[in-house]
Amino acid sequence: MSVSTAASDQSVCTPLAVLGRDVTVPLVTGGEVTYAALDYAASAPALQRVWDDVAAYAPYYGSVHRGAGYLSQLSTDLFENARRTVADFLDCRAGDQVIFTRSTTDSLNLLARAIPADCQVFVFETEHHASLLPWQDARVTYLNAPRTPQQAVETLERALADRDPYGPALVCVTGASNVTGELWPVRELAAAAHAHGARIVLDAAQLAPHHPVSVADLDVDWVAFSGHKLYAPFGSGVLAGRADWLRAAEPYLAGGGASRKVTRREDGGVAVEWHETAARHEAGSPNVIGAYAIASACKTLTEAGWDTLVAREQHLVRTVREGLAEVPEVRILSLFGDDAPRVGVLSFVVEGWNSSHFAAALSAEYGIGVRDGLFCAHPLVRTLLGSDPQTQGECGAPEAAPGEKSLNAIRVSFGAGTPDEHVQRFVDAVKELVAEGAKWQYRTEEGRCVPAV
Repeated sequence: MSVSTAASDQSVCTPLAVLGRDVTVPLVTGGEVTYAALDYAASAPALQRVWDDVAAYAPYYGSVHRGAGYLSQLSTDLFENARRTVADFLDCRAGDQVIFTRSTTDSLNLLARAIPADCQVFVFETEHHASLLPWQDARVTYLNAPRTPQQAVETLERALADRDPYGPALVCVTGASNVTGELWPVRELAAAAHAHGARIVLDAAQLAPHHPVSVADLDVDWVAFSGHKLYAPFGSGVLAGRADWLRAAEPYLAGGGASRKVTRREDGGVAVEWHETAARHEAGSPNVIGAYAIASACKTLTEAGWDTLVAREQHLVRTVREGLAEVPEVRILSLFGDDAPRVGVLSFVVEGWNSSHFAAALSAEYGIGVRDGLFCAHPLVRTLLGSDPQTQGECGAPEAAPGEKSLNAIRVSFGAGTPDEHVQRFVDAVKELVAEGAKWQYRTEEGRCVPAV
């Protein structure tokens, strides 16, 4: 997998319209400024088209798969059409199922419930907790962080070849790191998994918003992603892929919609015949608006053109990397090296600065929103910072006062809706903070660094 770095005509390659692009926020030093949302890796702003599509549908909202009325029929068609749109977006194979969930975390926990009882799971320590932790009830082999894409493939091949007993196996791997933004060799890892009789699930939470994802081309068995990172923030997600393990598993939730037929038994109990379609794991009233929002985002990104979107994002990546390279005190975190292809996600540390303090100053003094902490990828961040990967930590910032060392980092992330000005303002702010220091005093409050009143 590679990302195009071809030059693009910036005059015609404009950001996609997103909500909040004109929001202004107060500065602690006085005045207001347009907010620079540079935390896309946590939650991307909703695309304006997604919002407009949802608003247009809202008056016609009705129950799905449960009503004979016009609005119910309309909502059912919309829900199922959304499923087909997502399947096209992911280039799914014939026979693949698309299941709507709450998030990537929900999707991977669903799959964890569906794997065979004797399945062995292989996962790199570099994963986000959403794909690192759901496999607690399985036999899990955690693989050390590789330092090159080739080493990742070789590490997986050795682990799969050495497994005993030889039985069903599942590999879980990210497509793009939520910490470094680096692209992983998904196609090669899938080939290695299949060569050793294993299956593979792709965590595409950070890949799908930035880069086309083809289930068929990558040859992955499943893919999971979240709507709120794909410019559709309505508490929805997707698990798509092979149907056999999903059909064989007990429903993720038991209830209406998942059941095809329920009867009383002679012994007084109930007998249930479950659906074999995606409905098997979609019990209860579905999040129709969330599914429709995801489908709208998929259409918007596809129609905008991936070549154009990727080229523009790589222009922003270069702006950040080249700008931070001019600041000796800044170290960008990387597994595969400075030249590794990546999406619009970069994490870094600043010599002499507590990361929470630095992020707080970016927000309070420049109106720039970034993320600081361990990014729900504790072992990876600890490895990148050169500390013990087993050290305890929290998703947010540790309780370290301004000026004290903290074992966390700063993450800047952006995407299809990010204006060039926001990225340039960030680079300029970093340079100014490092050179001149913060203009305001800060204190620690409930584990967060905040401006002192």
